Amino acid sequence: MFDQNYKFTCVDRFLKYVKYDTQSDEDSTTFPSDPKQLELSKDLVIELKEIGLTDAHMDENGYVVATLPSNSDKDVPVIGFIAHVDTSPAVSGKNVNPQILKNYQGGDITLLNGKIIDADGNPELKDMIGFDIITTDGTTLLGADDKAGVAEIMDAMNYLVQHPEVKHGTIKICFTPDEEVGRGAEKFNVEKFGAKYAYTIDGGTRGEIETETFSADAVNIEFIGKNVHPGYAKGKMINSIKMASHFLELLPKDRLSPETTEKREGYVHCTTINGNEEKTVLKFIIRDFIDEKLKEFENILKDLVDKTVAQFPGSSSNFEVIEQYRNMKNVLVQHPEIEKNALEALAVLDIIPIQSPIRGGTDGSRLSFMGLPTPNLFAGGHNFHAVTEYVGIQDMEMATRAIVEISRIWEKNA
Repeated sequence: MFDQNYKFTCVDRFLKYVKYDTQSDEDSTTFPSDPKQLELSKDLVIELKEIGLTDAHMDENGYVVATLPSNSDKDVPVIGFIAHVDTSPAVSGKNVNPQILKNYQGGDITLLNGKIIDADGNPELKDMIGFDIITTDGTTLLGADDKAGVAEIMDAMNYLVQHPEVKHGTIKICFTPDEEVGRGAEKFNVEKFGAKYAYTIDGGTRGEIETETFSADAVNIEFIGKNVHPGYAKGKMINSIKMASHFLELLPKDRLSPETTEKREGYVHCTTINGNEEKTVLKFIIRDFIDEKLKEFENILKDLVDKTVAQFPGSSSNFEVIEQYRNMKNVLVQHPEIEKNALEALAVLDIIPIQSPIRGGTDGSRLSFMGLPTPNLFAGGHNFHAVTEYVGIQDMEMATRAIVEISRIWEKNA
């Protein structure tokens, strides 16, 4: 039974963490992509030690790692809880000014600069009547993705240290950099981390247990033309920008793109285009729940590239596929106890589980294939990567309780 007199610390921690600018940089070649992430990570080490996780440290790659020793006589599998400190490059995370709307009573939420969190477009709000909701002032993102997860893990560890009557096995903690640029697991040392199973606390709505993600590849396409002084270009110039434009026009207008797909449909998405007359580079991301569909989409792109080159005699192209991550379900189905124990914990807390595939990926996608099966659990945030991001205080506290309960369930079922 959870101590009803416990004073949660997750909200105070969260309000402090969002003041750190930890935005990652998708164009950087360093790791972490921006060292400013490390400022928060350094302070998390101090907090973990204050809680009582004495081995807390930040490794050479910016990963914060700590251990809560077992207090059980049983042979309990070592489990981990993971969250990421960085925020999305899409919207500024500098000078975040969090606002707290007490006792939300429904309807639209108007931010300080006039931006609206509209109730119709945010159906989760109907289940948050009476909640205290943290928003931004409308000029930055909030950082609930994933500083809410960080704060909840910290609070759960604080609770377990203060309540030794709650039996649990060894628990490993990790706070990662660069998740938002797809590199959060890049230098994660699974063997050294020492957990058999783990959970990322990086989901949204209360009750989410996500055991299935997209599989993902990146595709880089280069169109190579021929640059000639425009005053003497007749019959000689091959403009690679026009080649790229021709290629993009060949893409289907009613399918394949993110704006025309939903549910279990995959997509092909051009994220950037840069170039000049001589060379133009297009970067794509390819997503689907079925691995084989990635190859199908890539073949479609390659065929359109070849057709484009044929329309511009004397031109050429380069086509590169980069594997990113694969559907975590392929691994997690082999370890049903991970989801089973999480579902049991939610049942104890009277939380209705939400089991739906993620139209995206998490660190858990890569970690699962690296030998650490890792589904994703709710942290309570909504509208990630936007100035309309928000999180309910009561949901953060429930996420903290869920982490505690999962830890207890693993010990009980050992």
